[in-house]
Amino acid sequence: MQALYEFLTGPALWLTFIIFIGGLLVRAAFYFGLSLERDKIFWDHFNAAWSWRSIYHWLLPWGSLSLRKQPVFGLVFFLFHLCLLGVPIFLGAHNIMWKEYFGWSLPTLPDQLADWGALLLMACVVFLFVRRLVRPEVRILSSLWDYVLLLLTAAPFVTGYLAYHQYNDYMTWLVLHILCSEVLMIIVPFSKLGHLMLFFFTRAFIGTEMGGRRDQYGRLGARTW
Repeated sequence: MQALYEFLTGPALWLTFIIFIGGLLVRAAFYFGLSLERDKIFWDHFNAAWSWRSIYHWLLPWGSLSLRKQPVFGLVFFLFHLCLLGVPIFLGAHNIMWKEYFGWSLPTLPDQLADWGALLLMACVVFLFVRRLVRPEVRILSSLWDYVLLLLTAAPFVTGYLAYHQYNDYMTWLVLHILCSEVLMIIVPFSKLGHLMLFFFTRAFIGTEMGGRRDQYGRLGARTW
C-alpha cells in the first residue's frame, strides 16, 4: 500500500496534471481554431461587454432566467459547483501539498468548513442523480455515462471524507481518495466535465450573439439571463 501511495503522489500525480491541463488547453485551442474558421461572422461582431455580462450572470446563483425558473435546482447547481471547486482548491491538506510540490499555497479553509462542504457536495450529487431519474425531460437526455460521471465526481469527496475521519483503514481510504481524484482529473478534458473551461467560451459566444439582437420590447440585447 505504501508503494502505491508513493506512486500515486509521485509519477502518477505529475502525469495527471499534464493530461488535465494539457488536455483542456488542447481542447480549447481546437475549438477556438475551429470557431475562427467557421464563425467568421461572429468574430467580426464580437462584443466583449456582452460576453462578460453573460459569463457574470451565469456565475451567480439564480443569475440566469432558466435557473430562476427552477429555484431549487438553481441553488443546488450553484452549491454543487462552489463545493466542487472550492473545497479541493482551498483544503488545508491540499495546500500543504501545493507548498511541497510548487513552493506556494493558497488561503486555507477551516477543516470543519471543508468537512461540511464535502458533505454538501455529496448531498447535491444525490439530488442531481435522483433528478435525472425522476424528471422525464432530463431522463430522456441522460445516458449511463452521465450517471457514472456524477458518481466519479462524488468519489474523491466520499473517500476524502472517510480518510479525514480515519474510518476503518486510513491508508486504504487515502490511496482510494488520491486514485479517484486522479482518475477524475484525467477524465475531465475528454468528457462533459470539460465545460470547466469551455463554459467561458460558450457563454461568451451566446452573450455576443444575443447582445446584438432586440428583445420583445424592441430593446437592444436579447439577454440570456
